[in-house]
Amino acid sequence: MRVLLQRVSSAKVTVDDEVVGRIDPAAAGVPHGLLALVGATHGDTEAIAKSLADKVFRLRILDGERSAADLAAPILVVSQFTLYADTTKGRRPSWNAAAPGLVAQPLFEAFVRALVELGATVATGRFGADMRVELVNDGPVTLLLEA
Repeated sequence: MRVLLQRVSSAKVTVDDEVVGRIDPAAAGVPHGLLALVGATHGDTEAIAKSLADKVFRLRILDGERSAADLAAPILVVSQFTLYADTTKGRRPSWNAAAPGLVAQPLFEAFVRALVELGATVATGRFGADMRVELVNDGPVTLLLEA
């Protein structure tokens, strides 16, 4: 499982001109939130999803080396199978390493559920949809987490 994590001052996801997920950290009284783009591969498990969710929630990349857990910072989670693109051959990416939707969706949902159970304020995109993601990356801070 991979998570591309970005520290943001705002972020939203739109599907068919409808905002389906949004975080506004300033409205929550904090300067930053997190955008987590989440991809699953073959062999990933719910335990891996939970472990990565915990890491995202407790990773100290916000103001004062604090975490989303410390600041109650909101997190926007978006499914992103393209994190498993293989571009080693030719000019056309291969998606063979990405888990199919029937495998990836329950893992994505387990990741979101684990964040909520940890106490995070979570918004999401819509799994499998053609989404438009808008964000203001603050720093910029972007990290790739893998399990």
